[in-house]
Amino acid sequence: MLGVLCGGVPANAQQKPYDVYPAAASPYYRVRYEAAKEPGGLIFPVNYALWVPPGVERLRGVVVHQHGCGEGSCRSGLTGAWDLHWQALAKAHDCALLSPSYEQPEGADCQQWCDPRNGSAAAFLRCLRDLGVASGHPELSEVPWAMWGHSGGGHWAGGMVLLYPERVAAAWLRSGVPLLQADPGRAGVRAHELPEGALGVPMMCNLGTQEGVTVKDGRFAGVWPANETFFRAVRGRGGLIAVSVDPLSSHDCGNQRYLAIPWLDECLRRRLPLAGAVEGGLRRISPEDAWLAPVLGGTAVSAQGFAGQVNELGWLPGELTARRWEQYVRDTRVSDQTPPPQPVNLRVRGNELTWECEADLESGLAGFVIERDGQELVRLPEQGRNPFGRVLFQNLQYSDTPTLPLAEMRYVDSTAESGKSYEYRVRAVNTAGL
Repeated sequence: MLGVLCGGVPANAQQKPYDVYPAAASPYYRVRYEAAKEPGGLIFPVNYALWVPPGVERLRGVVVHQHGCGEGSCRSGLTGAWDLHWQALAKAHDCALLSPSYEQPEGADCQQWCDPRNGSAAAFLRCLRDLGVASGHPELSEVPWAMWGHSGGGHWAGGMVLLYPERVAAAWLRSGVPLLQADPGRAGVRAHELPEGALGVPMMCNLGTQEGVTVKDGRFAGVWPANETFFRAVRGRGGLIAVSVDPLSSHDCGNQRYLAIPWLDECLRRRLPLAGAVEGGLRRISPEDAWLAPVLGGTAVSAQGFAGQVNELGWLPGELTARRWEQYVRDTRVSDQTPPPQPVNLRVRGNELTWECEADLESGLAGFVIERDGQELVRLPEQGRNPFGRVLFQNLQYSDTPTLPLAEMRYVDSTAESGKSYEYRVRAVNTAGL
């Protein structure tokens, strides 16, 4: 069953926790499918939300933000398309931002969606067609994909690279990778083939150090061995893949977006067909300015003139990305020298202020400073919440998506005196403090 929505909650929505999500009025669009009844189809209902940058004439790609396994992670996917930081990446390349939410009951087999061959790839392709029609961008069904996935979502995103290498511009795999050989300890998990075409797709294996690197036991201890095996297999055949270990985190997403988004930005600049090109597939990345990164952190080096075993080191697309990688694997403090975009369309109605603002592509949006008559009045959010890393204006969930209710660019000045005039100014602050 198909239902394209422009707002509200569908009558056929599954009962809580999957029936609470933001309204999808343009430039947001939503489509939801019931569980498939035919053999081989997706056994869970799925909800896809899409954001299209206002004013874009023709989309050049779609950034896919894929949550992980479990009811909580699946539910977190409902807000992914509203993330201002990920929107900044998508807008920079005339791409849409897509966030799926698989309605997996707690305790159900995650492999039934995170293996794309179990119906989720077919549902994904279907949603691109349906959302392309609903948004007035039918090219959505044909444009390339930039993949980001967490945990089971990393398994899914990597699986999509292996199944559709000609469609994927780049893939960031946080705490999850597909299997390339059968694992007797993981019943029901099928191995993938590694096609030649996948070797030309930039990929990053990203995980927390407590997922088997420095902590060798516990629930997530197997993440590092799986990532290392996947990296060795791909890089051993010359694939464009690297490893970035978060030194501060476990299975949560931590501060990974401050490397993931700039890394995807660089890959999209090099891979997407040139703006205005009607024909032509993804561009191959030139090896001339590649940098090489040790697997478990340290100092990256230029590939030019490197005399060692190239395929034992990770691949990075250029010096700027290499320097960011070095900062990230040291302490996750990826630096930024540029201020965020300034707020616009400040309106004052009575004592209520509203405004609009885009996020900084490198460092996101930490909040706002509101001034009244040249003096600081308040900083928003007054109590930001992110137990996993830098505080963001929209707050952050475990699976790297905003919390509900979505933060509003709105402030009520309760200390304003009736009949008195004030001059207000709103300043944006990114997570680097600029």
